[in-house]
Amino acid sequence: MFAAEFEGLLALRAAAVNAPEPYAFGATFIEMQALDLGGRDDWPGLARMLAKLHRTRGPRFGWGNDNWIGLAPQKNAWSDDWPEFFWTYRLLPQLSKANLNEEIDVKSFFRSYKPVPSLLHGDLWPGNVGFTPEGPVVFDPAVYFGDREADLAMTELFGGFPEVFYSTYQESFPLDIGYSQRKHLYNLYHLLNHLNLFGSSYLGQVKETLRLLRDGFE
Repeated sequence: MFAAEFEGLLALRAAAVNAPEPYAFGATFIEMQALDLGGRDDWPGLARMLAKLHRTRGPRFGWGNDNWIGLAPQKNAWSDDWPEFFWTYRLLPQLSKANLNEEIDVKSFFRSYKPVPSLLHGDLWPGNVGFTPEGPVVFDPAVYFGDREADLAMTELFGGFPEVFYSTYQESFPLDIGYSQRKHLYNLYHLLNHLNLFGSSYLGQVKETLRLLRDGFE
């Protein structure tokens, strides 16, 4: 876990994203830069920083090493087929762990949309964002190369980010048509992960998201 976090922080910093500098890790620890998170909220700055991260392109979808999404293992591999990668390495393991026999036609969401491999934070919720006197910072990544919409979708879970974040991101790096539908597909992964980690309190959200995916996003 700590090796994966170390690698992820280095990847973010290599993409000129503000993240704590990691110094060392071992079987039971990671040592990293201490940050002053007492800065003013700068959501537009965070949006521009995320857009910069997403312009960092990879050769293929995926990542060379397995890592973690919270407390859950996250398997990775390299793939030229984004829908297949997302189904095989994201949705299917979580659905199987939850004993949900759902077949989702992931490829149907990508008939008129072809994402490119962007570097993702991978676990972008409000708890993994902070603001220092020097500006916004992100931490606790689960990095891989994927559709940038997956990062944006997660920001809408668990309270969401302020509206100015989304409007600034749109100005910096406009989203493609259909994001409002695809975001449910991406957030299903995180909802399933929370269901598997924390129990049935997330089952209602999982079922509602599955209904939206089946019924055409009412």
